[in-house]
Amino acid sequence: MVENPKAKKYDREERTFQFAQAVREFVKKLPKTLSNIEDSKQLVDSSGSVGANYIEANESLGKKDFLMRIKISRKEAKESAYWLRLVDIGNDNTIENERGGLVREANELTNIFGAIIRKSE
Repeated sequence: MVENPKAKKYDREERTFQFAQAVREFVKKLPKTLSNIEDSKQLVDSSGSVGANYIEANESLGKKDFLMRIKISRKEAKESAYWLRLVDIGNDNTIENERGGLVREANELTNIFGAIIRKSE
């Protein structure tokens, strides 16, 4: 069976969108401390940038542009994991479990983009 490259592209675009959306839902549940407000802004920005740069990579003007955008997506996924680990969740185990899932997804996205970079260079 021949794989459809468009299907894979769409899947990653959708996956990055779902990640950004899940981060936004997670942020709504955090305690409204001064540090969480500031850290949440960074988290929302980086989580959305993962997918936005992936979309730009798919519309790139050439291999160099593609690689740069994929590298930015990887960087933003790493940054999202950092901000997720940094926010204060209080003592809520439900939010802690949700955070763990989001950190795992950020790490998986980082690994996916890393594999794309290795195969493309």
